[in-house]
Order: sequence, then structure tokens, then C-alpha cells
Amino acid sequence: MPDAVLNVSKPTLTLAELVNEAQRLQSQGRADAAVALYQQWLVDGPPAMRHVAWFNLGTLLSPLQRAAEAEAAYRAATALQPDFPHARLNLGHLLERSGQHDAAMAEWQAVVDAKPAADLQVHAWNNIGRLLEQLRRYPEAEAALRESLQLDPNQPSVVQHYVHLRQKQCAWPVYQPVGEVGPNRLLQGTSLLAMMGLSDDPALQLLSATRFALERVPKPAPVPLYKSMPPRTGKIRIGYLSGDLHMHAVGLLSPELFELHDRSKFEVWAFCWTPESDQPQRQRILKAMDHHVRLGGVDDNTAARLIAEAGIDVLVDLQALTNGARPAILGHRAAPVQVSYLGLPGTSGLPGVDWLLADDYVLPPEAEPYYTERPLRLPNCYQVSDRQRAVAPRPARSTYGLPEDQVVYCSFNNNHKFTAEVFGAWMRILQQVPGSVLWLLADNDTARENMLREAERQGVARERLIFAPRVAPPEYLARFQCADLVLDTFPFNAGTTASDALWMGTPIVTLSGRSYISRMAGSLLTAVGLPELATTSLADYETLAVLLGRQPARIASYKRYLAEHGRSSPLFDLPQIVRDIEAHFERLALQHRAQA
Repeated sequence: MPDAVLNVSKPTLTLAELVNEAQRLQSQGRADAAVALYQQWLVDGPPAMRHVAWFNLGTLLSPLQRAAEAEAAYRAATALQPDFPHARLNLGHLLERSGQHDAAMAEWQAVVDAKPAADLQVHAWNNIGRLLEQLRRYPEAEAALRESLQLDPNQPSVVQHYVHLRQKQCAWPVYQPVGEVGPNRLLQGTSLLAMMGLSDDPALQLLSATRFALERVPKPAPVPLYKSMPPRTGKIRIGYLSGDLHMHAVGLLSPELFELHDRSKFEVWAFCWTPESDQPQRQRILKAMDHHVRLGGVDDNTAARLIAEAGIDVLVDLQALTNGARPAILGHRAAPVQVSYLGLPGTSGLPGVDWLLADDYVLPPEAEPYYTERPLRLPNCYQVSDRQRAVAPRPARSTYGLPEDQVVYCSFNNNHKFTAEVFGAWMRILQQVPGSVLWLLADNDTARENMLREAERQGVARERLIFAPRVAPPEYLARFQCADLVLDTFPFNAGTTASDALWMGTPIVTLSGRSYISRMAGSLLTAVGLPELATTSLADYETLAVLLGRQPARIASYKRYLAEHGRSSPLFDLPQIVRDIEAHFERLALQHRAQA
């Protein structure tokens, strides 16, 4: 790098000249030379504006994975200029990546305390809120996002996190205005997942999905990628696209789907960015695949090309818009048939997704206008499950502090699915069934305390709410046997949890609404042979739960039915469900081959 040394030796070299020379070196792909240029200037150059030079050096070192040197550069910048917000913001990100969470937030808090320009304060508050949410420090995260929205109300992504944070904490009403962010902006900023838990209106869910697709997902490729590939022949190739093929709801439901595919007709591929591990569930899924293509660290364009080059006929997206999804892959149209399934129980609004696996219950014909996908209806139930779930020995009720001789209602759904309206119904149910208790999962201490406080407000003693700790899947399944009746959530019904309860022989009372996700448990109950446990109004839901609570013999009858017939019902006839799915995939793949 003789040119760098020559320029540095000039005593009249200004900071502006230094910046220009470093940018020239970077444009030539010589980032290391640019680093050396800054380092020598900081030894020999003039003292003015050295904090800026240190900052620029840090920005060069960080992408080169020279984290320790970058941190030293940012610290040198802040030592010279303590109120240098850009350096503190970047230093915070470095510290966060190294796991120094409190130190990172201290840097961002210093930015806030210095009161720089509003956009820099907003940046700092958003960093603090995001990291606190990841650390499950929800009240503090919410407070940080409120500060951010007070400064700048025009932040849809921050509104999105704010709304979902309140759901996670059972902080009701969820739509709590902040400064200029009123009800309309809160509604507009609600993510699809959050909307699924707030309203069963399929039009609102469609709007949330399409807004996300328009704002966040790249426009689809003008020419489908699969058209540049040779014509497909031989076995039909099914590709499953997901980052959740491990101990996740999707990974828990799907192993037998992969295992039971007819290998005389189909090849099964996984295109996956799930973190690698020796976890038994992960290894079982990988063993069920004929081919596994790792997409971790692979950009979306390359990922789509790998799918197209594999000759996939049917690409099944198991994630859609859920956490960690990569929807841009689908816009390339790497396969002629692209199907959404399991991960997102509703419309995704994504360009390139043609079809959605469903059944007549979750997606009745009158609901079709609210879906960007066309339905592929299965004759019995949309949901696959796993008949090989490991189950621990049945525990005693006393293990979990449950009464031996009283009715135990339960809901093991995630707390963000709980709503004030349904929780109110639960409290009225407890009041009408003397001695009964409600057994819940507590995701976090704030949600637990908010529920206890609301129970007291509605006249229900705290001790009638019993909270279950998180346990391993075998123990989680076994403890369903300690409950008398599952009370479903609405509008975000139980999906995997409903399957688990019915597999373990515990009946469910559900409320079926207008959206796919609000009809999931009703679909499962219909397929298992208990359609009468699916109600269509909150009043009927409450009445039925009270009636069963007062007549334990009826609950016992339902449990006997599930014990004797549940696992042999269409709901758990996995070979048939897989054949029904394959029939759709085969028809669509062969239609395309005939037209190609």
C-alpha cells in the first residue's frame, strides 16, 4: 500500500482528504489499506477532529470482523468527545453482538441522556427497546418504545413491536395510545401475527398481510426462475422451506409428514436455515429427508437458485411471515407450484405463493375473497401431527399444586393469545363452577401479575389461577391428563396445543370465528368426532364450559371417547392425511409438466 503511506506523509493532509483517500481504497476492495491509512494518520496527523477519524476507523474495522479493534476505536472516539452519539450507537451494537447487553444499553442510554438530535435519540431508544424485548424484560422494553414513539410517531415498525409487547404482557387494552399514536395508527401498525390474536376479521388480517408484503418484501422477479430450468421429469420433487425444523410448533407437528411421503412417487427435500444441532427432533427431521440443502448464510437470490436447480416441482413454505421467515425467496418463483402450509394459519399476502393447504372448516368458501392464495382443501383436517410423540409418566395433580377433587380448567397457549374478552369469560366460568381452578402457562412475570390483578378485579381469588412452568415436551404432554377441560383462546385458537390435548385425551371447548386461525381447534374437534365442543359465540362458549364444569360425568364421557376412539379418528390418520396432501401436489405438478 505505497500510495497510502505516501499520502499520509503529507503534513498538510486534512481529514477530508483522508476520508476521500480511504473511500477510494475501499472502492478498490482494499479495506485493509484504508484501515492502515487511518491508523497512520492517527499517529502522525493533526490533532483536530481526531474523534471523527477514530469513529471512521471503527466503521471500517467492524465489517472486517476485527471487533476488538473496532471497539477500541469507538472508545477512543468517545474519550475525546464524550457526547459523540454516532460512536456510542455503534459501540453499543458491537457490545450487544459480544453478549455485553447491559454495557450496550448503557451506551445507548448515554446517547439519550445527552439529548442529541431527535432522530439519534429515537435510534437509541429503539435499540434499547429491541434488546430488552429479546431479553424478555418486557415492561422496560415497552417503556423504551413509548419514549421513541413520543419523539417520532411515524414509525410503523416500532408501533408493531409496541402492540405485540402489550399482548405478550396481557396488558389490556392492547391498543393503548402513545402521544400522537392513536387507535388508527395502532391498528395500521399491527403485524399480521398480532392481528390474528386481536381480531377474527379476515379483511383486517388480509390488510395486515398485504401491507407487510408491499412494504417489506421485494417485488417478485419479472420472469419466474423455474422457467430457466430444464423440463422436469421423473419423481415429483417436494421442497420444504423453513427455518423451524427443530423444537418448534412446526417441527413438532411435521416429522411424520416427511416420513410418510410415498418414495415411489416423490422425492423430499428440505431447504432450511434452522440452526444445526444434535437435538433428537432436529435429527429425526433430517433423517426423514431425501436431500437437505442448508440455506443459513445464503442470500435469498442464491437460495432461490439452489431450489430451482434442484428441480423442485412443489415448494412448500412452512413459515410465511412468522419470525425468522425469508419471504423474498418465494418471489423468485423457484418452483412452478408454491404452497403455504402450517407455519402461518391464514393468508400471507406474499407474491409467488399460489396455494394454501386448508379444509372446509378453517377456510369455508365464503371466506375465499380474503385470501391471496387459492385453497387446497383436505377432506378431513388441514393439520398433520405426530403419532410418535414421547410422553412422560402421568404426574399426580399435587405435583403441580392442583386440587384433587375440583374441576381443573386449563389453557397452555402462549400468553400473547390471551385477550381481555376471553379472560373475562374465564373468570365468569370460575365464578359459576365452585371450587374450580384455571391452570395456565405463564410466559413472563408481567403477564402473570397482570392476570392475577385482573382476576381479583373481577372477583376471583388469586389462588384459583395456577401457573404451570415450562417443561420438556414429554412432561408437557403428560400433564394434560391432570386437567379436566381445555379452554381455548380466541381469536388465535390453539393449533399444536389443541392437537396435543386431544392426543392425550383431554377435551377442548373452543370458539370458532371467521378467520382460518380462529377455526383451527374447531377443525380438529370435527375431525376427532366432537364437533359439539366448537361454539360460535362467546356466550355459548362460556355456557358450555360452565355446563361441563358442573357435570363432571360428561367430561369423563368425553375423556372415555377420546381414549377409545380419538387416536383412531381421521384427525390422527396420518397416512391418509399425507396421501390427501400428495394427491393435490401430484395433480398440480403433473398439470404443470403437461403445460410446459
